Amino acid sequence: MTDETDKRTERLKAALRENLRRRKAQARGRSDAPAEGPPEESPEEVSPEGDPPARSEGNSA
Repeated sequence: MTDETDKRTERLKAALRENLRRRKAQARGRSDAPAEGPPEESPEEVSPEGDPPARSEGNSA
């Protein structure tokens, strides 16, 4: 290998190591943070059968 190829190889190795460190840090950050998901319905919003509560029909103007 030439000197130029050796330098390129070393740069690529360093870039890959840094990328791996960054990805591991991101993964740790994601596992530490609470999961962001849709809010769960409270028990009074769901009937025992799992259906949404019936809405009363009022006069709409």
